[in-house]
Amino acid sequence: MNILNKLKETAVSVLPIMGIVLVLGIFILHLEAVLLSRFVIGGLLLIMGLTLFLLGVDLGIQPLGERSGAALTKKRSLPLLLTVAFIIGFVVTAAEPDIQVFGDQVKGIFPFVNKSTITFVIATGVGLFIMIGLLRTVLNLSIKLTFLIAYNLLFALAMFAPNAFIGIAFDSGGATTGPMTVPFIMALGLGVSSVRDDNDNSFGLTGVCSIGPVIAVILYSIYLRASGAFEGQQAIESTSQIQEGLTNTSFIAQVFTSFGHAFGEVLHESLMSIAPLFAMFIIFQILLLKMTGRQVVRIIIGFIYALIGLTIFLLGVKGGFSQAGAALGQALGQKAVSNGGFWYILLVGTGLILGAIIVCAEPAVWVLSEQVEQVSGGTIKRKMLLIFLSVGTAIAIGLSIWRAVAGFDLKIILIPGYIISMLLMIFCPSLFSGIAFDSGGVASGPLTSTFVLSFTLGAAQSGNGGNDSFGVIALVAMMPLIAIQIMGIIFKIKKNSVKNKQLSKGGDL
Repeated sequence: MNILNKLKETAVSVLPIMGIVLVLGIFILHLEAVLLSRFVIGGLLLIMGLTLFLLGVDLGIQPLGERSGAALTKKRSLPLLLTVAFIIGFVVTAAEPDIQVFGDQVKGIFPFVNKSTITFVIATGVGLFIMIGLLRTVLNLSIKLTFLIAYNLLFALAMFAPNAFIGIAFDSGGATTGPMTVPFIMALGLGVSSVRDDNDNSFGLTGVCSIGPVIAVILYSIYLRASGAFEGQQAIESTSQIQEGLTNTSFIAQVFTSFGHAFGEVLHESLMSIAPLFAMFIIFQILLLKMTGRQVVRIIIGFIYALIGLTIFLLGVKGGFSQAGAALGQALGQKAVSNGGFWYILLVGTGLILGAIIVCAEPAVWVLSEQVEQVSGGTIKRKMLLIFLSVGTAIAIGLSIWRAVAGFDLKIILIPGYIISMLLMIFCPSLFSGIAFDSGGVASGPLTSTFVLSFTLGAAQSGNGGNDSFGVIALVAMMPLIAIQIMGIIFKIKKNSVKNKQLSKGGDL
């Protein structure tokens, strides 16, 4: 892989976001120079980090996942495959930094929720559903039927869950799909399906895994309601610190202080993300894979690149990128509430544009798009996938901003959205349905859950959204299900049209 090409591609994804924020921040909203400077430095770190991370995935994470999936399948022991799958899902999810942050957010809103308990509930959900996903692949069960049954069960259970927990439950599905776990889970599914030589079953494992935590959290909320935990309790409004206090220290010190404070945290998060996978690599190498020394060295180098890249990426996001998102959202939200009209259009329009662009900078989206193009033999173009994914995410962010300001019930969008997704499966090729549900998981990555969530929170503080931060990730995870399946239907129509033309020409001969 050419690292310069990766650098160019990541820069093309991130620089437009930087351009939009800088134009709005400098010429229209007049944001603080310190904040914008941090944003620029954060953006450059993000580009560097994403480039190194993707290099590490190609060298280490993806080959390890594919080899592990293929080797486990060749053992022809279904209990062994499913047991290992559960352990992988549980351990990796429990160590995922996004889940730790998510647990803190939930406890901040509902103090009676135990952080460790909800973490284990989510991890158990992922573990069980990664087992179901791999069992489906091995037994060659319909991906469409699997999703239909799972989502029907999910919404049936949701009828008994507290309304305040619906957004939390759906967001938990997006929070589990972190930048380290998604590439490994997708590669594991590809490895299992490669043994069966069935490309139509290559995707969908991440989508199935995302359902597990949602159902698990819904069941947990039903238990909490039955135990009387909600009685006499009132949700605490979440708050977001938009800007750190600016002191009389020098301009340069103010700019770089934020990165210094964030470094220890992001290094810890990166290590916690990569450690379980690296431990599994060692165990699998000893007991299962038996790779050559050259292959082992290559994978270790990949892990090192991934660790360095993820650390730099998260440092850029948390050191300056997300702060600018929160400030931008709050400033635009205040203008929209005070003046309406043009400012309201500008707020929602900015959300649409940022949603369309920012999804292309998510690490897991890059991994998915490359795997789709590779598995399809180039018939499904990566650029086309990114376009449809961008459109879906843009609509999701636009709806999130609208909800943040207007404050309407999340179920008004979620229920019709998933009904449409289920109906589209009837007409969509199975391969595209699997890709669509995988896309829903990967679209809600660290960049979306920090910059976009901060932007939406800032807007919510100015509107009637009640500072409800939950539901943004849920909408971002839902819209790609519709967008990518529409792409699949268009692909199917074009393919049939070409076939008919070829048959027609053959008949003329």
